[in-house]
Amino acid sequence: MTVHLTHPERVLYADAAITKADLAAYLEQVAPVMLPHLARRVVSLVRCPEGAAKACFFQKHASAGMPHALHTTPVTEKDGEAEDYLFIDSADGLVAAAQIGTLEFHIWGSHVETIEQPDRVVFDLDPDPSVAFESVKSAAIDIRDALQALGLESFPLLTGGKGIHVVVPIEPEAEWPRIKAFAGTLARRFAEDEPDRFVATMSKAQRTGKIFIDHFRNERGSTAIVPLSPRARPGAPLAWSVDWDALPDFDAANTVTIGNVGEHDPGASWQRYFGMRQRLSDAVFEALGVEA
Repeated sequence: MTVHLTHPERVLYADAAITKADLAAYLEQVAPVMLPHLARRVVSLVRCPEGAAKACFFQKHASAGMPHALHTTPVTEKDGEAEDYLFIDSADGLVAAAQIGTLEFHIWGSHVETIEQPDRVVFDLDPDPSVAFESVKSAAIDIRDALQALGLESFPLLTGGKGIHVVVPIEPEAEWPRIKAFAGTLARRFAEDEPDRFVATMSKAQRTGKIFIDHFRNERGSTAIVPLSPRARPGAPLAWSVDWDALPDFDAANTVTIGNVGEHDPGASWQRYFGMRQRLSDAVFEALGVEA
């Protein structure tokens, strides 16, 4: 590690006794597995300089005094002006993020080279607090099965919070509006077919006792938590990638933490993810009743 840590003894997760040095060591350890998900993507950071229990803020642009290992890339905004966004492509970049108190990493669904063509679709299953995790797992499996019926394979990610992301790797061909239409149509189909289980709108008033299928993460500029990222939550939980056959073994989405990560293998799951680039063909859209 070539990044100098100031105040390495600073406690970032008081309830778990996790320090800045512990966070940096974790990120350096998982960098070989985490970076393929993160590198060359626009990333937004959740920074909590005084720890997870204190004030945190979301940062997507560089600011004065940021470590050199954190890079920027220009992205054209809706008004046509280019703004420099952050990206990370090295273990030093991850440790540099820890140095400035970063506890979460959220990525765009596209790489900087193909910024207008996403290469992943995310269905974020966000349960109402009254919904049991067993129901969330069942919902994820139902979405997996619906995707399989369309010829698409998917991968589950425990978010480190309450829910599960169902992630679909795709070829970076279609642009954001088409991806948004695909994800939104499938989510609304679930909500229409089983309104007692699912909701596909952002209205919190409609979510009581249900699972919100958040398909809005598939819009340009939206982000999703990256696999293996810490979360700024009690206990220092991690967003953890698992395989479908291992999903039943987990009784919560925040089971894996910085403190117990040594009991788990970060590289054991999603073995086929990066070799699988599926196409959202016209036939897929037609099967959903969406204009291709």
